[in-house]
Amino acid sequence: MIEEPKKLTIKRPTRRPTAKQIAAFQGVPTSFVVDAMFGGGSLTTAIAPLPGQTAHVAGPALTVYNRPSDILALLGALAFITEGDVVLSSAAGFQGCAAAGDRVCGMIKNNGGAGFVTDGPMRDLTGLNEVGLPAWCTGLNPDSPYSTGPGKIGLPIQIGGQRVETGDMVIADENGVVIVPFDQIDTVVLRLQSVTEAETALDAEVADGLKIPPAIAELLDGPDVDWVD
Repeated sequence: MIEEPKKLTIKRPTRRPTAKQIAAFQGVPTSFVVDAMFGGGSLTTAIAPLPGQTAHVAGPALTVYNRPSDILALLGALAFITEGDVVLSSAAGFQGCAAAGDRVCGMIKNNGGAGFVTDGPMRDLTGLNEVGLPAWCTGLNPDSPYSTGPGKIGLPIQIGGQRVETGDMVIADENGVVIVPFDQIDTVVLRLQSVTEAETALDAEVADGLKIPPAIAELLDGPDVDWVD
């Protein structure tokens, strides 16, 4: 007889960015973070803000893996949320029912969670808007999930094309979701300063009438363009 798995496998969260590290990402656009990672870290565009939502969230990941169509691990993870966490809940990309709804998001918020990200759809949009927890998902589906397990809490997950571990930084806004691995946080924070300065300078040049970037104008006038009549 095949042994039945335990309903939940849990690794207690122990790794967490410092308050200073978390603060460094507050209000920073996801595009700046991706640039500071040289084009890495973003989740698939299928994972997007709830319809009509405009929010910015930056906080440590609390990872959850649910069997497709199930949310037992997500419910169990409520007991492990630390203030400011962003709950990342993988449903293995299952689209056949909701991966969460307004009541679950309400409890995440009540426990101090700053946001919710899933690779499945969500339900109860009116209630979600009333709860006000920023959330990113693949769309809407009114069907209910089960809560029978098995599932995992606090262990690495695959979500949106990225491997995410509890304690990684999550930055999410209207453009999408970006993950900064825990051991890269300080490096990315340092790079963010130069990215922000470059973006601010370019914004000012465009506002002042810039039509063509100087490097492109130089390229067009140089030997590296083959003109065809």
